[in-house]
Amino acid sequence: MSALRPSKGKPMQNTSRRWRNVARRLADAVPALLLAAMFLAFIVQVFMRYVLNHPVGWTVELCVIAWLWVVLWGQSVSAREEDEIRFDIIYGAVRPKVRRVFRILFSLFIVGIYAASLPDVLSYISFMKIEKTAYMKIPFSYVFSVFAIFTAVTILRYGWILIKELRGQGPEDDNPDLTHVARKDFSE
Repeated sequence: MSALRPSKGKPMQNTSRRWRNVARRLADAVPALLLAAMFLAFIVQVFMRYVLNHPVGWTVELCVIAWLWVVLWGQSVSAREEDEIRFDIIYGAVRPKVRRVFRILFSLFIVGIYAASLPDVLSYISFMKIEKTAYMKIPFSYVFSVFAIFTAVTILRYGWILIKELRGQGPEDDNPDLTHVARKDFSE
């Protein structure tokens, strides 16, 4: 119980920071566990097919479902904004005020598109409960539920970015130092 209470002299922020760190670790563990399951299923498939000469289909099904979850969960829940890879030649070449306008417009676009699609996403997932996967008999509503998570978290993420930009609290790197970017690939 004392682990939940902040120690004397420390603000309550330490407790909330600790909980955020635990939540971040748990969110990051999901893709790691799914990748481990994919690897094990792959090993089982190789063994069954080439050693026992008796291939099994559930391993391929598990790999496909796990990969779907890894990609969508990883992009929406685990990936941080600063970890994303972007093609930002134009973005990096304009003034900070124009970058802020870009972030506002892009956030509005993403929130609008995903918010408009969310009811249809939920409807489709609900409809797919009548179908099951071929080998493992998992309802497709469970398989595709990660898309609802992806959509909702993306709306929340870009909504938060929009709010921060409208408040003037955007990224601190509005004047990125591009001199550290290596041009090795272009000079060879």
